Amino acid sequence: MRLRNLQIILWTAAIVATVAFFALRWSSAGMQDVADAAFSPSFSLADSEGTQRTSEEFRGKFLLVFFGFTNCPDVCPTTLSEVAQVMDDLGPDAAKVQPIFVSIDPVRDRRLGLREYTEAFHPAILGLAGTDADTEAAAESFKIYFAREADAAVADGYTMSHSPGLFLIGPDGVWLRQFAYGTPAVEILSDLRSRF
Repeated sequence: MRLRNLQIILWTAAIVATVAFFALRWSSAGMQDVADAAFSPSFSLADSEGTQRTSEEFRGKFLLVFFGFTNCPDVCPTTLSEVAQVMDDLGPDAAKVQPIFVSIDPVRDRRLGLREYTEAFHPAILGLAGTDADTEAAAESFKIYFAREADAAVADGYTMSHSPGLFLIGPDGVWLRQFAYGTPAVEILSDLRSRF
């Protein structure tokens, strides 16, 4: 009889622990959804004319934001080519989207011609190159990494390493998703159209 009571107590404890575990996981997942929903990255950076542009002024539009640099040999031009294709394929809906290229090498990129660089891909892409402090603040807000690396084989003796993601920000300024490097234009386009 004592053994049977012990078994009942142990089974009851196991069931309570299991229910508590799943309740805690569900609650944590819900809290993560709330945290993700509240993630609103921001920036305040100069355009090629020296005008300070902020994330606030683009409210009402979807933003496609990419951090890179004009001397980038592969990731940046590939991603900007995909963004250009998306803008072309959107047709009249392109007015709902603002693509933004944020320079992580602002001094050199201003010297090399940031506006000419972005317009070579698509005239709608807005290039921004702020101060070092403004660039750091924007990168921190978007939770991206970038760093200068010595490289004697390239111009000026250095290159930049950086996070290669393309960020989609909603019309309300809330982060919606990150497209991994290499995501084809057709997938980005499909995602955007599903949100209009």
